[in-house]
Amino acid sequence: MPEAEEQQASPSKSTGFIARTQSPGQWKAVTAAIQTLVEEATFEVNQDGITFRAMDPSHVALIDLFWPNADFQKFSCEKPDRFTVRMDDFAKLIRRAENKDSVEISRSGAESLNLKLSNGYKREFELHLIESSQSNTPLPKLTYDSKFVTTEPAFDRILNDVSAISNYISIESGKDRVLFSGKGDTGRANVVLEKDDTGKGDLVSLTSEKESKSNYSIEYLLKITKSAGSASDTINFEYSSKMPLRMDFKLGENSNGYIRFYLAPRVQE
Repeated sequence: MPEAEEQQASPSKSTGFIARTQSPGQWKAVTAAIQTLVEEATFEVNQDGITFRAMDPSHVALIDLFWPNADFQKFSCEKPDRFTVRMDDFAKLIRRAENKDSVEISRSGAESLNLKLSNGYKREFELHLIESSQSNTPLPKLTYDSKFVTTEPAFDRILNDVSAISNYISIESGKDRVLFSGKGDTGRANVVLEKDDTGKGDLVSLTSEKESKSNYSIEYLLKITKSAGSASDTINFEYSSKMPLRMDFKLGENSNGYIRFYLAPRVQE
């Protein structure tokens, strides 16, 4: 909380920043992903780019964003800054952007964020900032026994197939395959992705130091994949038995940026 007090107490220290993209795709993926977990968001801006990290109120999921300056058509930040917005309000404005619109956010004062959408038809919005109530969120220090990469459409199909039977999904990986399964009152669902050395199948890659198995909430996974999946063709997974699942979505094919989620394992009753 001291950081939030410093932000509000020292508005004159802000020298402003500008961040512009040629299209709204990344903005929409970022805002949708954050909106699935939190109601307000405090973004950090410095010369390297834009970052954000927070846990959802139930402490089941954590989101970690790194959006590098190289991803932007124009980016400038003379001095580190931070701003806090209500995500519903921010995402509503971002959704106003059409596919060919450039999107620019900037900050020149202490109380508002400026948003410009432009593609011949120019629109400008001013969004009032709020005082942050978020505390620092450290990243979990974990080692992973299994890592695999799937295509985003394949994982979305898997979640929908298993959710027809169960409200959780069990992920079990071995040397050459990953088994996704779930049980419910009406029966059981199983989906198997097998290792394909060509890298052209739904299971793009798989590395497993030892067999791993853990259960996770399908509700969370569906929301995460739906929101962040639009930014990436593939999803990187890392996990160990009965440990949190890490999911990485790239912010575009040629981007070093990512939206990363950590999802706590589900304890079966």
